[in-house]
Amino acid sequence: MQVGRDWFSEKRIIGVVHLLPLPGSPRPEPIDKVEAKAVRDAKTMEEAGFDAVIVENFGDRPFPVYAEPVTVAAMTRIAGRLAEELSIPLGVNVLRNDAVAALSIAETVGAAFIRVNAYTELVASGEGFLEPLARKVQLLKARLGSQVAVFADILVKHGVTLSARQGDYYHAALDAVERGLADAVIVTGPVTGEPPSPDALRDAARSGAPVLLGSGLRPDNARLYREYASGAIVGTYLHRRGQWREPVDPARAREVVEAWRGQGA
Repeated sequence: MQVGRDWFSEKRIIGVVHLLPLPGSPRPEPIDKVEAKAVRDAKTMEEAGFDAVIVENFGDRPFPVYAEPVTVAAMTRIAGRLAEELSIPLGVNVLRNDAVAALSIAETVGAAFIRVNAYTELVASGEGFLEPLARKVQLLKARLGSQVAVFADILVKHGVTLSARQGDYYHAALDAVERGLADAVIVTGPVTGEPPSPDALRDAARSGAPVLLGSGLRPDNARLYREYASGAIVGTYLHRRGQWREPVDPARAREVVEAWRGQGA
């Protein structure tokens, strides 16, 4: 299932499957437990009306810049199970910035897109320097004949971008899509769960690329972003009491979908 630019002819909402700590991480959980929760959460999102879900190793903190083989193996297992269970598109994000691993997993299991935290920018982060991976991703896509879409963060959260002027979302978006060949760009707030300024999405949208709100979406602020965003990615809010280790709350999931679609707004 492809999610190119035509997919954004409707405003999309993507739910995040936050994986519990995987084998090989500092505080691992049993892989069967991680997989079972991932499947339950993903199905809850699908039933609530989400257009897609993206799976990421959110519980593996502190993150390496590039994933270890055991992480890639575990995520491939879980992503493959999700691809079998779901009828909506699946994405993959390997934290902190292993886009080659994400693309390899996505291509193997039939996922539709990947998220890349540092794609055409050099980012100083708590995990170290995140190097831009656009060329490596596009070369691997060419080798594989891959149709997996690339959603690229710009001026990403939890880091400071060194290769673009801070706050210049327009040129950052242009770089990602014109120089990096990304299919869409993602705009976030400074940290997980915090929204960016609506002006940041407006400026990024001037590039002509599909723009996704990447953090901080809630039912009470959805109307602020619908005008400029082609889609939204939401994770933390969906969980019971807003705690990511808890199950996704069906009522919260439905509430945020309805708010994003403007139902009752």
